[in-house]
Amino acid sequence: MQSNILGTTMPVLEFVLEPNESVISEAGELSWMSSSIQMTTHTQLGGGGGIFGVLKRVAGGGTLFMTEYRAMGTRGGIAFATKLPGHIVPVEVGPGHEYMIHRHGFLCATPQIQVGVGFQQSLGAGIFGGDGFLLQKVNGQGTFWLELSGELIIKDLQPGETLRVHPGHVGAFQSTVGFQITTVPGIKNMIFGGDGIFLASLTGPGKVWLQTLPIAKLAHKLMEYMPRPSSEAAQGGVVGGIVGSILEGMK
Repeated sequence: MQSNILGTTMPVLEFVLEPNESVISEAGELSWMSSSIQMTTHTQLGGGGGIFGVLKRVAGGGTLFMTEYRAMGTRGGIAFATKLPGHIVPVEVGPGHEYMIHRHGFLCATPQIQVGVGFQQSLGAGIFGGDGFLLQKVNGQGTFWLELSGELIIKDLQPGETLRVHPGHVGAFQSTVGFQITTVPGIKNMIFGGDGIFLASLTGPGKVWLQTLPIAKLAHKLMEYMPRPSSEAAQGGVVGGIVGSILEGMK
């Protein structure tokens, strides 16, 4: 198997697979492939506690299906592109080298990699699109490719060293890193600081990958440039927004 990351701002990961070699991804990640690649879509039972682990992952915002892409008969090519400007990072996984990654971070992997829910916490309706905060756990044996949005910053935390991060900037970290969601200190900071209510607290030892372009912040900024509805439509939009928030909060 050969892999190559091409491009700069919007990179793409290309593979050349020898006969019977394969890679896996969550459903919907494919960009292009040659005619010798065979697709097989199935639920991923490994590494997630059987069917209950699969259902838990789906409830937390993950996908039910994984797709395997295998070269049949002859050498084949397949590619996965990023969905936002950013980086693609290969990460080696094995015993003692497991990782927690943000919910949109898993791009693809070699077949023996397993993906499941590692951390899930509801932070209230409207936070992170109403889905709460979700981290996926990646373990097994092999390589997975991590997709990060914006620029990539790597921190190597020493034992006991703590880094407090806006949750959207958490890209990935080694399983040796302690992790918890905390609130921003001080009522005035919460209300008037403009940095949100929650922070992720990461404590070493271990490596942390940070991303500079959280999807939620990008979506919020783009809303400023969206067409505004008329006053009559806006009234309906307000009611719809309230109902939508209630429904999102019930997830």
